[in-house]
Amino acid sequence: MPKRRVLFICHSHPKVRPGGAEAYAYELHRALRASDAWEPTFVARSGPPFSEKGREHEDVYISPVKGTEDEYFLYGDGYDFDWLFGTMRHRKSLYTRHLRRLLLALQPDVVHFQHTLFIGFDAIREVRRTLPDVPIVYTLHEFLPICRAKGQMVRTMDGSLCDRETPERCNECFPEYSPETFFLRKRFIQSQLALVDLFVAPSRHLLERYVEWGIPPERIVFEDYGRSLPAVPPRNGANRRDRRDRLGFFGQLNSYKGIDVLLEAMGRHARGPAPHGHLWVHGANLDLADHGFRDKVERLLADVREHVTWAGPYSPDQAGDVMAQVDWVVVPSLWWENSPLVIQEAFAHGRPVICTGVGGMAEKVTDGVDGLHFSRADPDDLAAAIGRAVSAPGLWERLRNGIPTVHRMDQHVQFMSGTYERLL
Repeated sequence: MPKRRVLFICHSHPKVRPGGAEAYAYELHRALRASDAWEPTFVARSGPPFSEKGREHEDVYISPVKGTEDEYFLYGDGYDFDWLFGTMRHRKSLYTRHLRRLLLALQPDVVHFQHTLFIGFDAIREVRRTLPDVPIVYTLHEFLPICRAKGQMVRTMDGSLCDRETPERCNECFPEYSPETFFLRKRFIQSQLALVDLFVAPSRHLLERYVEWGIPPERIVFEDYGRSLPAVPPRNGANRRDRRDRLGFFGQLNSYKGIDVLLEAMGRHARGPAPHGHLWVHGANLDLADHGFRDKVERLLADVREHVTWAGPYSPDQAGDVMAQVDWVVVPSLWWENSPLVIQEAFAHGRPVICTGVGGMAEKVTDGVDGLHFSRADPDDLAAAIGRAVSAPGLWERLRNGIPTVHRMDQHVQFMSGTYERLL
């Protein structure tokens, strides 16, 4: 029996931008490539603000990723993305000519959207128009359909978390748009998402938010990210040391990930009673943040140089080595998060997690069982958690023993394959 074809559409390629959603989507693509039943194709949007040097001609909108046979770049102008309605402003030629041509050439049996950022929600309608009988799956990675604030659900006026969406509340965050405009925004985005056959939510917290927002519960399922990661090392093989005082940050260096809160906490921790911990920062894309945030991070870093090592970005194949160099992984995000891949990576390498106690982080890390929680955006509480982590006898070993098994990619592939088959 010939293999069936599944087309993944993603907002970027991990070779261009090493983000969590991109990394997971690409791992799933590669795992399905090895299956006996599916022939996947990975299409990633590229272009400003994330460019790809492989593009040779300005009038070429679709090109293969160098060295591959089943991966393509779909080029677009990211600076023309409309953050309010989630569309490309100059989308007509891109979608009606180039995306449609790609769909007709590939003839997939299933189209799976991993993201529509810098592509547009209306790309879903183009898929439905071009391939009317093909099932459409959409994985929800954050709250971009719900929230104009880049899908973070963080209020713009005071930085507090937002727990619900209404036209009036959205107008408070963005007074330049009327409540009526936000009403139309929701209707427009929901009209595109209504064409999706099934949504996949990697956390129950995120699933509940989307059901409250309006996605019918029968069209959304919970399924955590599957990961191609090693199993947790043997409990008695964890290079014994007297003190567990090495901390690590891994991920995007932007204003929502809380690296500034962590650096402030390290400053407070360093001024407290001994013993002191040391932090390694493994992060990327600080250059894409605004100047004010970059200046703040650099200023905070200068104050704690003795206790912080700025290690820079790392590639996915280096994850095991960099995780092995620390004892604790700190996840200080300021937004709800969904299902942070770094938590899975920490658990896979036997590292307890110190995280903000909200949303998807609190769902994945159980306080006092496999990690520690602290209050959101509170450097004093984080400093206290760090002090406890590096000084409490036996705490690291106890929390390490409570680490759960990470959802394996082979199990995830089995779930997704069954899902595709049911839709077909």
